[in-house]
Amino acid sequence: MVAALPITPQLQRQLEVWLMEDLGRGDLTAAALQGCRGAAHWMAKADGQFCGGVLLEPLVHLLDPAAEVNLLVGEGQWVEAGQRLLEVEGAAAALVGVERTALNLAMRLSGIATATAALVAQLQGTGARLADTRKTTPGLRVLEKYAVRCGGGVNHRMGLDDAAMLKENHIAWAGGITAAIAAVREQAPWPTAVIVEAETEAQATEAVRAGANGVLLDEFTPEQLTALVPRLRESSTFGVVLEASGIQPEQLQAYAVTGIDLISTSAPVTRSRWLDLSMRFCA
Repeated sequence: MVAALPITPQLQRQLEVWLMEDLGRGDLTAAALQGCRGAAHWMAKADGQFCGGVLLEPLVHLLDPAAEVNLLVGEGQWVEAGQRLLEVEGAAAALVGVERTALNLAMRLSGIATATAALVAQLQGTGARLADTRKTTPGLRVLEKYAVRCGGGVNHRMGLDDAAMLKENHIAWAGGITAAIAAVREQAPWPTAVIVEAETEAQATEAVRAGANGVLLDEFTPEQLTALVPRLRESSTFGVVLEASGIQPEQLQAYAVTGIDLISTSAPVTRSRWLDLSMRFCA
């Protein structure tokens, strides 16, 4: 299933803010392009997973509502250096005005999608899925998590209002796992999922018995998880989602075969390199 990115009013406003950051009081080169029409294409300068082309149309329409964008490559599709990705036609001043903002976003997102896809490939056939985290760039969370989906990963919580994840600080200050879960259940809307981060087998077992929907097993070894996962599933009365975290990318396969449901990592967002793209005029 191809990842989708709704251009919500909030995202549209954010795109405008990013564009205005570059334009400032106005593009000084626009005077050389008054009345000119232009056509251009985007090209990949390196191999990778393409993501972010869908942002060009809403961006360029801020400056030229009549501009036309033709996507030649789907979001999340593998591309090779030298490949044309999309075509755009409109007022020349609008095309150069949005060029840097649009390319910067697409290069960042394509880098994340490429890094995600490389990790997802290691999990093929294991039944485990790769999930992201809330370690995202402020202002870019929706887009960075979209890029993870384009790379074949799945999204964890978008924010603190999606699900309740009780971590070490919550557990310490709330008086324990059982008390923390009970307090959240008392106040949160009924569909709220409660996830507990466990650092020991005892914490994981308590979380399951207290009714947690998910348990994040942090920094366990593959050997520990191989033994623990079946016991936790037996203790759960309704089916619990078991997630491993604190894993280095090179360890994915060892963890994927332990019976875990999810492996969460921030690596595609925090460690990825931008995929080099460029815009070139059409003669």
